[in-house]
Amino acid sequence: MQENPNKIIGGSASEHHDSDAAHLASLGYESEFRRDMSPWANFSLGFTYLSPVVGVYSLFAYALAQAGPPMIWSFVIVGLGQLLVALVFSEIVAQYPVAGGVYPWARRLWGRKYAWMTGWVYLIALLVTIASVVYGAGPYLAQVLGFEVSVNSTIICSVVILALSTIINFLGTKVLATAAVIGFAAEIIGALVVGFWLLITHRYHGLGVLFDSFGAQGSHSYLYAFAAAGLIGIYQYYGFEACGDVAEEVPNPGVLIPKAMRRTIYIGGAAATFVCLALVLSVADIPAVIAGKDITPVDTLLNDAFGTVGAKIVLGIVLISFLSCAMSLQAAASRLAYAYGRDDMIVGSRLLKKFSAARHIPPYALLLAAIAPAIIVLGSKVSTDALTKVISFAAFGIYLAFQMVVLAALRARLKGWKPSGKYQLGKWGLPVNICALIYGIIAMINMCWPRTPDAAWYDNYIVLVSGVIVVVTGLLYMMIHRSYGHSDMPYNDAIPEKYRSVPALNNLDLQADSTKQ
Repeated sequence: MQENPNKIIGGSASEHHDSDAAHLASLGYESEFRRDMSPWANFSLGFTYLSPVVGVYSLFAYALAQAGPPMIWSFVIVGLGQLLVALVFSEIVAQYPVAGGVYPWARRLWGRKYAWMTGWVYLIALLVTIASVVYGAGPYLAQVLGFEVSVNSTIICSVVILALSTIINFLGTKVLATAAVIGFAAEIIGALVVGFWLLITHRYHGLGVLFDSFGAQGSHSYLYAFAAAGLIGIYQYYGFEACGDVAEEVPNPGVLIPKAMRRTIYIGGAAATFVCLALVLSVADIPAVIAGKDITPVDTLLNDAFGTVGAKIVLGIVLISFLSCAMSLQAAASRLAYAYGRDDMIVGSRLLKKFSAARHIPPYALLLAAIAPAIIVLGSKVSTDALTKVISFAAFGIYLAFQMVVLAALRARLKGWKPSGKYQLGKWGLPVNICALIYGIIAMINMCWPRTPDAAWYDNYIVLVSGVIVVVTGLLYMMIHRSYGHSDMPYNDAIPEKYRSVPALNNLDLQADSTKQ
């Protein structure tokens, strides 16, 4: 791993600003954003999106019931796999530090149609994920406020959290950055305090329990059970890409964003593993969780360890984590929608590309990142099961978009692309890229694998079916509207000219769009 010797070492803020503006201009853009986001704020944005507390608390009961305590090792395995993806992304964002993340990256690495589909999958996944996060926070807010937890109270509380997240984003980059740092501090301190308190006062097991499945696999192979429980790790380790989604708001992004991405994996992964470890060692009756007799072990544990008042304080910290996560997701989704609008790549581009000079944010793109999740949340009034089906696509969609970028990077490397940004993997670039793709494919197969043989086929294959629906819908949109060809901004320029001149090698994007002739 190496850094480009051409980068500016040290230098004043104005020198970095001029260099950043010149780099962006060479990519065809003049940014309207202000580079007000510090390195730690950028990292905090990724960390709060990854949100160890949200990920662990949401899936702890499921993972423990599926495979027992050894499920914790999925955090190590998945963390290593996603680190490979983060390294690939680091090289890309260093060379193409453009707002929107996966869409502009795929555009430069492969082409317009491929980039459009990558961005489409990621945008839908982000909007659905925002809805799932605020909906997951709804019951916690209802409990803190003393409301009876019901569909109606959950919806109301979810909308309140979504509104608060939107307001924070509308206040501009500085406020967003400050809120992200506060969210990071609250979450990491809360995770450490709660974890150590449980380990000191409420620990029932030794470390040996991490190798005892308690027979959770039943008649199946333990590998099957562990793969199912491994979803807790798979759902945990994304969020680092948000550091790159706001690339035009970070000074010296080619150096700082790769560092922030790696820190998100290291610190976020360590925090998530620690939280999970404290919970596992503190659950008094693990067989009861596996047998389904205790379906809410986290609630049971917190009430036992902290009492009613203490549990509410802990829930307050959990709520901050959920709010910070929703806020970071909205920031990522709005920048992606803005990038689409700026390149005239989607219906409504005229509004999505509008920019507030006063707040230095894309207001209509932010509204999209609020209204679409609100509609999904309100839809749960019709059918809470329908909401579960919709959000089942969220994590798979994000992984799919990730792997589309990883595949585009590998294709570009094999056709001669040599990363030229301020962060480079050097000779390790190709093997890391290949391993990242292999990991991602295995993770997606695991997410899609049918695990409810007694259910209807559309329930058993819900993740795969929802993914196919989103992709097919995107293909139909591309056929009807052809907005992928509306922009003359550069594309497919990572690959050397001698390869770009061969149509057979670039049949997805290099033909001129007939509607532009």
